[in-house]
Amino acid sequence: MMKKITAISVQKKNPDRVNIYLDGEFAFDVARITAAWLKNGEELSDEKIAKLLAEDSREWAYQQAMLFLSYRARSEKEIRQNLQKHEMPEEVIEETLERLRKAGLANDNEFARMWVENRSTFRPRSKKALAIELRQKGLNDEAIQDSLSGVDEEALAYETGLKRAARLKGQEWIEFRKKLSEFLARRGFSYPVIAPIVSRIWNETNADTQHYEDEDTA
Repeated sequence: MMKKITAISVQKKNPDRVNIYLDGEFAFDVARITAAWLKNGEELSDEKIAKLLAEDSREWAYQQAMLFLSYRARSEKEIRQNLQKHEMPEEVIEETLERLRKAGLANDNEFARMWVENRSTFRPRSKKALAIELRQKGLNDEAIQDSLSGVDEEALAYETGLKRAARLKGQEWIEFRKKLSEFLARRGFSYPVIAPIVSRIWNETNADTQHYEDEDTA
């Protein structure tokens, strides 16, 4: 059964979408880009309407994914979960992810590399802690290991501890060691890494006081 388009109007609240009227009654709304080829007086079959709505669903999913990615890089798992939250059909989600992959916008290996780089710069933590975060983002072991292969755990712990040590200026050694060790432990670093780093930072930032060494190596 054919139905005639009797009106196409842009939505006031969302000018990127238009309302389609068939035989004088509102029928559905679609993205303007999806409706670009439609015109008044055109007749649509049920098959064409279904195809139009499916195309609109794919376009909406892609635009939603682009909006989601505009805030920061995302893993495929995050993109998938966001689209599922908006109740998109699984086949549309898969098509969207494939479209993003081809555009270079969904790449778990690149995401893992950027995540580690960003964390190491702004919120350093151990390789173990980074691996846990990436696993929660849905990345596989290969992508995780590749992204962590160039991470120097000791250098990361040193830079992290050195920044924190500025807040502990004036503390006695015992208190300094306790607080800085606990801080580094919360960032996921292990005792064998923490102990010598804490001693090193103390000795470098307290040159005029008594020097200490890691008890395991003293």
